Amino acid sequence: MSKIKMINPIVEMDGDEMTRVIWNGIKEELIKPFIELNTEYYDLGLKNRDETNDQVTVDAAIATKRHKVAVKCATITPNAQRVKEYDLKEMWKSPNGTIRALLDGTVFRTPIVVKGIEPFVRTWKKPITIARHAYGDIYKDVELIADGAGEAFLSFVGVDGKEDKILVHNFKGNGVLLGMHNLDSSIESFARSCFNYALDVQEDLWFGTKDTISKKYDHHFKDLFQEIFDKEYKEKFKDAGIEYFYTLIDDIVARVIRSEGGMIWACKNYDGDVMSDMVASAFGSLAMMTSVLVSPDGYYEYEAAHGTVTKHYYQHLKGETTSTNSMATIFAWSGAIRKRGQIDSDIELVKFADKLETAAIKTIEEGSMTKDLGLMSTLENVKIMDTFEFLRAIRKNMEN
Repeated sequence: MSKIKMINPIVEMDGDEMTRVIWNGIKEELIKPFIELNTEYYDLGLKNRDETNDQVTVDAAIATKRHKVAVKCATITPNAQRVKEYDLKEMWKSPNGTIRALLDGTVFRTPIVVKGIEPFVRTWKKPITIARHAYGDIYKDVELIADGAGEAFLSFVGVDGKEDKILVHNFKGNGVLLGMHNLDSSIESFARSCFNYALDVQEDLWFGTKDTISKKYDHHFKDLFQEIFDKEYKEKFKDAGIEYFYTLIDDIVARVIRSEGGMIWACKNYDGDVMSDMVASAFGSLAMMTSVLVSPDGYYEYEAAHGTVTKHYYQHLKGETTSTNSMATIFAWSGAIRKRGQIDSDIELVKFADKLETAAIKTIEEGSMTKDLGLMSTLENVKIMDTFEFLRAIRKNMEN
């Protein structure tokens, strides 16, 4: 069988631990036998990020701007324990945060829904897409330990030399401070990405923050969204028969739980991080959540929404058999290949991406799956497969 040629490259960002192992397995079992894979490779494994002083992460983001499409493996964001474990020079920032800041996009995360895996929320019948702002907030924060008594201030000095200054807190003893920011330009890009995505998929858009408490920061998000909607999208939404509304995030959570799904839920950066995990878990598994960063400048970065599966990696290093769900990572590859095909008007790449996803879903719906799904499946005669048996089963369905 002749392979499909890929003329223009995809930016490939390798990662860490068990997902790095799966990453290579997916390429060897599900992609290279069918496609002449063309990638510009960047190793975002923690050791290489440390050796390059994290320059490799910046280089990968710049390459994404050049080639328009990227696919990323899950990576480690180090804490103090990881600094010691990997003997790192410093506690490097989240590579996802770095890439998202440079590309200035919005992350859209949608669960992969399959027969036999029932949502834990009994009312949910349709996927819920989380639209996560991808710039700023705690991912670009600065932090300080208050050592003893003293006063902490928040100040802004304009280019004209004028200073606005407010007291944060009068410390009577030790404490901790955090400062974070966002940009109007990024919030506006976030809003337009959400509105455009809602129109593309013809689904209602919900947005919530905590503006009753954060009367300037969160309220500013609310105001910019409403201003852009009223000026640019109100009539488009009306014509499409879909709705945009804003309410407190507390109310959004209650509405989502009572709903049947089928909407886009826009979240600030950290809210989206947490709520996408909640939605993914409630639909079945963190490993069943697709994720794509969409930049207003036309850049796309596909990744798995979950982490590096550390526990399974340590088992793998001991030579033990693992049963690690690779679906989200498979869909990251299929999403990037499909987008490459769409940008290049290459129908064969698009068809291949569809075929890969169909084969992966069919494998599960036929009763062959990894342990995490097998423990919750309502199908009869479920066959639990190890990590690589599952990949081989998908390949068999692709070849049939």
